Amino acid sequence: MVSNPQLAKDQFVDFVRNARLAVVATVSGDHNPQAGVVDLAVLDNGDLLFATKNQARKVGNLDANARVALVSGWQPISLQIEGEAQRLVGDEKEAMAAEYAAQLPKRPPVTDAFALYRVTPDWLRYYEARSGRPPLVVEGMFDR
Repeated sequence: MVSNPQLAKDQFVDFVRNARLAVVATVSGDHNPQAGVVDLAVLDNGDLLFATKNQARKVGNLDANARVALVSGWQPISLQIEGEAQRLVGDEKEAMAAEYAAQLPKRPPVTDAFALYRVTPDWLRYYEARSGRPPLVVEGMFDR
């Protein structure tokens, strides 16, 4: 649980590791939004990892436009995240696939049938629903 809405990096990492899921949103070539749930891993530096089948619409979308938005967590706290997605290949894909598997051991292995993406966040919004009071909303970015 995030206790400091100033979005400290270690709390961000812990929050994402506990949430393990996110909705990822991309934009198609004809400018239509597309979203889907993904399993989410996070590196100690705050970069995010998600895998998807090569045939998924998001792969083509991200090939054309690397900007991505994610929402992780649900009530009462969620994080909105925006950043650049990089499709990993070669040795980097292999190394990050091992990290992804370590955090998400029940997921299928990241084989050649899957694209693996690293997202470097550049914008965050913390949202906390509070009973009987307005929500707490804080935008910010942890120090890299």
